[in-house]
Amino acid sequence: MKKTSQRAHRVGDQLQRELADLLKNEVKDPRVGPVTITEVDVTSDLSHATVRFTHLAGKEKSQAAVDALARTAGFLRSELAHRLNLYSVPQLHFVYDDSIEAGMRLSQLIDAAVAEDRKRQE
Repeated sequence: MKKTSQRAHRVGDQLQRELADLLKNEVKDPRVGPVTITEVDVTSDLSHATVRFTHLAGKEKSQAAVDALARTAGFLRSELAHRLNLYSVPQLHFVYDDSIEAGMRLSQLIDAAVAEDRKRQE
């Protein structure tokens, strides 16, 4: 597996900041809704970027948000081209990130197990 370059990490961080600002201030599509960009992975040749995001409504609205973000990808790329000093802006691919929900579920399971142990000790 090829490691991504330091430049790809820097470009990913900059893309994350700019996309968060664009989604907050510029995108007017109500189907996108309140999303949070959690991570941007850029390939080492800077041609593709996988944008991981969470949605305030949760997993049930995730596919609609992915579809809406895919429709706005062209607008986002053109705005990124104006904001960033890159030869070419990477193609954007949006993926719902359920790691926060999975972490909350694991935390609830741990809390339930600890509570069960306390009941057994009493």
